[in-house]
Amino acid sequence: MLASGNGSSHPMSFILLGIPGLESSHFWIAFPFCIMYVVAVAGNITILHVIRTDHTLHQPMYLFLAMLALTDLVLSSSTQPKMLAIFWFHAHEIEYHACLIQVFFIHAFSSVESGVLMAMALDRYVAICFPLRHSSILTTSVVIKLGSVVMVRGLLWVSPFCFMISRMPFCPNKVIPQSYCEHMALLKLVCADTRVNRGYGLFVAFSVVGFDIIVIGISYVKILKAVLQLPSDEARLKAFGTCASHVCVILAFYIPALFTFLTHRFGHQVPQVVHIMFANVYLLVPPMLNPIIYGVRTKEIRDRVIRGCCGKEP
Repeated sequence: MLASGNGSSHPMSFILLGIPGLESSHFWIAFPFCIMYVVAVAGNITILHVIRTDHTLHQPMYLFLAMLALTDLVLSSSTQPKMLAIFWFHAHEIEYHACLIQVFFIHAFSSVESGVLMAMALDRYVAICFPLRHSSILTTSVVIKLGSVVMVRGLLWVSPFCFMISRMPFCPNKVIPQSYCEHMALLKLVCADTRVNRGYGLFVAFSVVGFDIIVIGISYVKILKAVLQLPSDEARLKAFGTCASHVCVILAFYIPALFTFLTHRFGHQVPQVVHIMFANVYLLVPPMLNPIIYGVRTKEIRDRVIRGCCGKEP
């Protein structure tokens, strides 16, 4: 059934298939996905609680980490509850506007996460290359403004996705062969010329992710040069150690994200099940790994979590 409005027609709902080809295994696949989601939610809430309650952690690195944790909570929660409902309860149907909202949250907060990772790279660059001026350059005010710019960029750049799709006519086919609603998957159901939409999608990808990756790359090149000029091996190892967590988080986010993006547009020979699994990994594994990586590798976070678990006062 199609609904009409504003010169366009759209289905009342879509059908999300989950992972095509693995329908018989959906029930069991849901268990590791559920465990990862629980770890992601618990880990990121713990990070936020530790940073909020300990005023000694109200520093640029930890404020950016709090932004990352909040972004991960939104990103994972925008898809996982519905995905688990599909796998366990066969709740494949998703209402049209709910699908558009999911598209908005997925793309907007993926952009925000990319921006936060870029901001964290800048923080590491200032901390290592200008250690004596770090606190005066990255003040709390500057950190909040940078976080606000990253958030506004994500919201403004992605909003046209939903606006343009909402004004386009859809074909009778309303089946989305994925576990969640995504911009390119929806465009494949549109019965109209989608070149403008696809072109805008490429513009957003290159202007957001491309810009962030360039800034991250330049920051780490400068960091590497500065670290190699340090006088002792111990100082070099300590400097590399402060960046190791961030590098792990960057790789965990960008590798599956870029694979998913490129596969949607150019990877027509990639098996669909591989593409869908990477698309699911891209939205779940980074939110799960980020608090684990920072909790294990960051002494200040690790010590406060242990103290809280043991009931010890600082």
